[in-house]
Amino acid sequence: MAKSVEGSAAVEATSGAGVGASRFVAVGNLLGFQTKSLFPETAGKGYEATSLLKPLTDNREHMTVYRGLDHGIKGGHFAVHSFLSGVLNSEAQNRPDGNVTIDQFIADEIGTQTRFPSLTVGSEGGIHGGCQIAWTRSGVRVPPITGPADLFEKLFVSDSPERKAQRAKENSLQASILDSILEDANRLNGKVNREDKEKLDEYLTSIRDVEKRLEMRRRWADHPKPGAPFDKPANVSTVNDLSMLYELIALALQTDSTRVATLEIGGCFLPQDLGIDKSYHGLSHHGNDEKNIAHLITLETYQIEHFNKFLTRLSGIQDGEKTLLDSTAVLFGSGMGNGASHKNTDLPIILAGGGYRHGEFKKVEANGPNKVPLCNLYLEMAQRMGLEVDAFGTSTGTFS
Repeated sequence: MAKSVEGSAAVEATSGAGVGASRFVAVGNLLGFQTKSLFPETAGKGYEATSLLKPLTDNREHMTVYRGLDHGIKGGHFAVHSFLSGVLNSEAQNRPDGNVTIDQFIADEIGTQTRFPSLTVGSEGGIHGGCQIAWTRSGVRVPPITGPADLFEKLFVSDSPERKAQRAKENSLQASILDSILEDANRLNGKVNREDKEKLDEYLTSIRDVEKRLEMRRRWADHPKPGAPFDKPANVSTVNDLSMLYELIALALQTDSTRVATLEIGGCFLPQDLGIDKSYHGLSHHGNDEKNIAHLITLETYQIEHFNKFLTRLSGIQDGEKTLLDSTAVLFGSGMGNGASHKNTDLPIILAGGGYRHGEFKKVEANGPNKVPLCNLYLEMAQRMGLEVDAFGTSTGTFS
């Protein structure tokens, strides 16, 4: 059994390179929140603490609540995957960056500096195909780490000498196969028509993604992982243990194992200790039943309470002259605005940390010529992370 997360020993960064570096974490909920219990009425610093915002009182000055931001798309459950990209996978084919999500967009630029370019955590199965929060430029879903035990092993458990030797052979074989595939593809490139050339370019992009992963494996193969601060957690293969998952993500940032992480809370989320006997997804179609809505608010409050603890945890970790929360932009929200009506508009969005000026509720025009796309906020975040870019997804400029 794992020791309690509370009061676990501090973990030193593996090198000084990560001290003060910009980091990014995104937490996505598959089914949205009860917006009547989330959004305040008063904009600015004097906004009311609604029932779903009360758990975040301790971190009010470290976060900003947004209303009116979305991607202007429809699709219900089948559009939630666009939360971090602004683009439906089905419409991404002819876009230069596909439906790449902001986490992978950032990781492509800064991910080479850490053992893991990014970490994606979520459920593999469940409603509508499991975790779909992270997508690459080539339109490939990033497979998730599915529970605390697997995440712990990835961060802290080193391979045996035998396994290292086996991995080296696998890497060498895969590199040889890739070289052969690329040689054949490049030969074809000058012989195909325009339509086939576009498909071939997509294929080559996927191959280059694999090349990057192989290079990263080789680079870090002989670097020891940081020491584990507690025992390996129980082998729970779900994201229900938010306390442990958030702790492990905090440690991943602190040890500079990664600077980009995502966590998706899916439709199967249902901690046993809450005493709710209906499925989360079923409850989201509440039909205005008061008991179902009360259960949903209980589930959402639980998620927000653990998010608040995560922010507090980051603010308690020194990162040079700042705290880890100062260095880490933490996005919390959903690609679903209203689970009951399957709307993907008016998304619940909270941004914390990252050195931003916080403490406000910002309400923007949800419709009309002054509407602000959510991707404008993402573009601003990318620029604050040091990326020299002037567009992301469906952005029309930066949020500011």
